[in-house]
This record gives sequence, C-alpha cells and structure tokens, in this order.
Amino acid sequence: MAAQLKNSAPGLAYGMGRSYGDVCLNPEGLLWLTTGLDRFIAFDAQSGRLRCEAGVLLKDIQQLLIPRGWMLPVTPGTQFVTVGGAIANDIHGKNHHAAGSFGDHVQRIVLARTDGTVITCGPDLQPHWFAATVGGMGLTGVITEAEIQLRKVAGPWLTVETLPYENLDQFFQLADDSEARWEHTVSWIDCLAASGRGIFMRANSVAVDRPLPKTAHKRSVPFVPPVSLINAYSLRPFNTLYFNLKKRQAGHSIQHYQPFFYPLDNLLQWNRIYGPQGFFQYQSVVPRAQGTDAVAAMLREISRSGEGSFLAVLKTFGERQAPGMMSFPQPGVTLALDFPNKNAQTHRLFERLDAIVREAGGRIYMAKDARMPRDLFESGYPRLPEFLNFRDPGISSALSRRLIGT
Repeated sequence: MAAQLKNSAPGLAYGMGRSYGDVCLNPEGLLWLTTGLDRFIAFDAQSGRLRCEAGVLLKDIQQLLIPRGWMLPVTPGTQFVTVGGAIANDIHGKNHHAAGSFGDHVQRIVLARTDGTVITCGPDLQPHWFAATVGGMGLTGVITEAEIQLRKVAGPWLTVETLPYENLDQFFQLADDSEARWEHTVSWIDCLAASGRGIFMRANSVAVDRPLPKTAHKRSVPFVPPVSLINAYSLRPFNTLYFNLKKRQAGHSIQHYQPFFYPLDNLLQWNRIYGPQGFFQYQSVVPRAQGTDAVAAMLREISRSGEGSFLAVLKTFGERQAPGMMSFPQPGVTLALDFPNKNAQTHRLFERLDAIVREAGGRIYMAKDARMPRDLFESGYPRLPEFLNFRDPGISSALSRRLIGT
C-alpha cells in the first residue's frame, strides 16, 4: 500500500462515503478506495481482540461476532461504515458516557504514508501518531489495519425504556439519572417546539432466549421529489404526531440491536426525501455548564426559522478525555439536526447557530460538516497546531483545503 501511494498526486482514502460533509471528498483529486481491504486477520475469542483491515464494515463485525458473544463497544447511527472511517472520524454512539468514542477501544493502527513509510501506533506505541490519526480526518496517512478491543455481550438483545419529556430540564434530569445504570442513552427532540420536548430512550444489553427477528425487507425512497418533503407544511404536524405516538408507547420493551442502533439502515436512499438540493447536517457539542441555555437558544432560532427535520437527536457526552487531538466529543451536550438545503436562507440560520456555539465554547462535528467557518473550526479544535505536525503532505481533502488551506 505504501509503495502505491508514494509519489502520487495528493489523494484521500475513501471508504463507504457515509460522511455527510466534505471530509471524504477530494474534488479534482484522487480517491483511494479502501473497501477492498476487507479481510479479518485474527480474532482472540478469549480476550475479544480483533485485528482486521481498514475496509472491513462495522456491519460485518457485528454479524460475525455478536453470535460469538462479542460486540463493537461503540457504534454510530449506521453500520455501513468502514473501520478506517470509524477511526479517522473517531465516531461516537449512544454510550459515550459509558464507553467513550471508537478510538478509546483501538489498540493498534497501521498507517501507510505517501512517502513510503509505514507507522504502527497505539495508545502505548508512538502515542502522538495515534492521537493525531484518531479523529484525524484521514490526513495523517492511509489506515490499512487496526486492532480493536470488543465488548463481551450476552446476545443481540437490548432492554429499552422509552420516556417522554416536556422540556430541557426534564431531559437533563433523565440523562443524569440514567448514566450510572444505563449503557445507552439518546433522545429524539422536536426541533420546532421551543420548550424542548422529546422522547428519551435508554437501553442495556440483556440475555433473552428468543428467536432472532426475520431479516427486515429493505425499503427504498424510489425517486428524488422535485422539492423537499421536509418543509414547513409537513414537519410540524409530523413532529406532533410522532411525539404523541411515542408518548403513548412509553415503557419497557425488548429490542434487537439493529433497529435500536441503526434505525435508518433499512430505508435505502432516505436522503432523497430532501429533494434535488440535498441537505446539511448541523451537529454541535457545547459544554454542560452552558448546555441548557445554548440548546434552548438554538431551538428558538430553529423554531423561528421553520426549518429543521424529524431527524433531530439530543444526547450527552461523558466526562472523559478524547483519545484524538481532533476528536469531536467533549464533555457536554450534543444536538444534531438535518436541514433541507435552501441555499442562502439555510446559511443565514447556520450563522446564527454558529454564534451560539461559539459563545458557549463548543465545536462542530467535522464528519458532518460542509460549511463551518474557519474561525469556529480553529477555536473549537485548539490542538490544531499540534495536529498539523503529523499531516501527510500527499493527502488532501475538500475539508482540509476549506478549513486548513491545504
């Protein structure tokens, strides 16, 4: 791999392309497709240590090893992500307070540089290279292999409790009360309700003797509508209907891990509902001390704008140090929403949200960004000067040129 990269034009590793922004794009440049690096190399069934190539999908790890009693300790909202992409973006899941981010469970990385060198690093082996590569947006080299510590589980089932809340104070109370006893916590929030109402879900792995669910028939949005189906006429009634329906369904249930972790994976091409202009996702994290005021201010701006989406997620991050210099998670609260692209109108809303995040001392998630201003990037990621010492000059992306200049 290193020999193939040497002396080539600036390129970028490309896995499944599931990042919502431009972190995995390289217009007029090269993309090195990594999905062919899909071998499982070794697995220790006693310790749960997995060694694999960087193009292996999280889906394949889950399907192969959960029946053997091991699960990924951290997983994002889709399982169609490569291991290399999970490391490069230091993905997080619904259990940051309990397990941190993906990089917290990576023991070794093999990194191919475009000058022909190969670096093996980990938390205790060349740790600065490790910290630069975890969350490093693929800019320190091409990840070719990784060793990951998996988590022991009793099976594929979760016990889930669903709880409605009427305001942000109730959300934070539920989040605080759940951290000690529940591994996974997340909430849907009605982005047009200035009060901050929503549905809180918390879950733990559970040993249940029941047949596996039948393989769900994947549905697909068959075409791109001429305008976004997410608009001022559809969003408010949908959110009201969804909140009231989930409120009536509150209580305990047993769920398979797939619909809980990956609710959109069975709806293919779901992004088409946003119409031909597409959509932006805006995900921020702000410190907990400013969390209530900042989230409330963002919800007021979104409600006034009439924009937003039914895909709105609010959750807390735990009090832990991020493994990467450029990792997104920090102690606090994170809000993620999709917005149909209405060009200047949407960008004006983002400028108002940026001001709230900036004042609160927060940051924007690069894996889901396509328009963050450079000053907010630099203030949100204070270790940027240190990270730049580990850049591979033969690697570039649309995001790096927009935010770093090269």
